Amino acid sequence: MATKPKTLHDAFYETLKDVYYAEKQSVKALKKSAKAAEHAELRQAFETHAEESANQVERLGQVFEIIGKPARAKTCEAMQGITSEMEEDLEDFGDSPAADAVLAACAQAVEHYEIARYGTLKTWAAQLGYADAAKLLDETLQEEKKTDALLSEIAEKLNLDGTEPTEEPAGKKGGRKAT
Repeated sequence: MATKPKTLHDAFYETLKDVYYAEKQSVKALKKSAKAAEHAELRQAFETHAEESANQVERLGQVFEIIGKPARAKTCEAMQGITSEMEEDLEDFGDSPAADAVLAACAQAVEHYEIARYGTLKTWAAQLGYADAAKLLDETLQEEKKTDALLSEIAEKLNLDGTEPTEEPAGKKGGRKAT
């Protein structure tokens, strides 16, 4: 018996399930990151985006309704990898001056993944004739881009806190201290 070829509709639904899982994991990671962050502006960015991400999960539920499919999550290997890396980094850098910079970098990895996925889903939704879904996905895409820009802005300040080398590189004498 021949297998029915997969369509763009199938790809859209599978990717939507993947992002649904990823967004739920993002909410958890953001709450954990907010608790771990020392820098007030970074902590606030995490708290704000955790709330925004919870709304994004609800928005994804609306997209599922639009396409007439159940809102189901499919394990997202990419998000599992990113959050696992974040856990390792929290262990390795948790008490260091670079901890907040590392947290911001991990959060940006999540944002970049989400930006890529939401951009794809928005395009596919438009191609498949789901204009309302494309609008909802674009709303989320713009929020993700805004958060990424904010994290970049905050990271520029944070990275100065972690510039003191723990070991002097070969051939160098004296480190540059952040002021």
